[in-house]
This record gives sequence, C-alpha cells and structure tokens, in this order.
Amino acid sequence: MPFQGHIQRGRLDVSLSVRPLGDGKSALTLDTALARHYVEQVRALGEALGLRAAPTLEWLLERPGIVTLGEPEPFAPEAGWPVLADALTRAMEDLVARREAEGEALGKELTSLHEALSAEVARMEARVPVALAQRTERVRERIRALLGDVPLDEGRLLMEVAVWAEKTDVSEELVRLKAHLQQFAGLLREGGPVGRTLDFLVQEMNREVNTVASKANGSGD
Repeated sequence: MPFQGHIQRGRLDVSLSVRPLGDGKSALTLDTALARHYVEQVRALGEALGLRAAPTLEWLLERPGIVTLGEPEPFAPEAGWPVLADALTRAMEDLVARREAEGEALGKELTSLHEALSAEVARMEARVPVALAQRTERVRERIRALLGDVPLDEGRLLMEVAVWAEKTDVSEELVRLKAHLQQFAGLLREGGPVGRTLDFLVQEMNREVNTVASKANGSGD
C-alpha cells in the first residue's frame, strides 16, 4: 500500500461502501414484445370463449417478464482506484497536518514544563548543602539545650548528622532526574513519534520526584 508509513504510531482503518450512481431508471427494462404477445393471447382466448374483456395495463405489468430490474454493473476496483487513492491521499495529508500541528503545540507546552522542572531541580541541588548545614546547627542547639553545662561531644554530633544525612540524601535521585530531563529535551528536539518514550521518561521522573519528596518530608525542612 502506498499509504503505509504516513502514520507512524497508531492504527488507521478505512472502510469503503460502493453503490451505483443515478436514480436506478437505467436498470428498468420493459419487454414490449412480450406484453404484445400477452394481449394477443388474451384476446384470442376471449374470442374463443365469447368474452369481450380486454387486459388492463395494471394486469400486464404484473405478468412475469414484462418488467425487469437489471443488475447494476459490477464494480471493478482497478477502475475506481484512482479516485479512491486521490481521496485517501488528501485525507491522509490532512490528518498528518493536523497531528503535526497538535504535536507542535504539545511540544511547546512540554518544553515549558521541562524548563520549569529543570529550574526546580537546580534549586533542589543548591538547597542540599544548605539544608545539611541548617540541620547540623539545629541538632547542635537541641543537644546543648539538653546537656546544659555538660561539654558537647562533637564526634557524637557529627555521627547523628551523618545518619540523618544518609537517610535524607537525594543526590542520586537528582542525578537520575537530571539525566532523564536531558533525554527528555533531546527527544523534544528530535521530534517524530516519540510519545511512547516520553511517557516512559515521565514515569521515571515521577518516581524520582516522589522519592525526593518523601526524603525531604522526613528531613523536617
């Protein structure tokens, strides 16, 4: 089929119904000779029986073979294919144009969302060391409040902070999220039928974002 390749994702089904043009008058046939024969035979029968009744037109039209409806000429696919191919080509071109316009608009929206998410990831990366420093200071203040005049064990403090930092570290998630975002942007620039791959990347990014949010919620920041 010459139309294969126009639609690179999804499936397109086309159904065709063929019927003869016109009002059907050309298919109606009247056998005048047979009708004349009916009349002659009926008149001969009437004379033989001494009857004067003549056949009516309605009676004649009801006789077998007087009126016949001819079968329409069979449709030759090869004869109608040029017209059908032209219609399909124009329909396919219109469909592709509409999908391209839709994809362009969607691409712009996805690019905007990509930029916004990339900015948030950069902000989270900058926030990580700040959050660690703030957490360290809060732990130090709490321990001092509990110990009063007792000297603060810095080693113990650093151990507590290290345990907390390990539990709330989002470095790996941010690295993977940035990698996904780079691939996402590359697919947008590449164009074409990339919807399925984009859908997969969105699921992966959503997983990383949920993990970051879960760890951040446990950090108290």
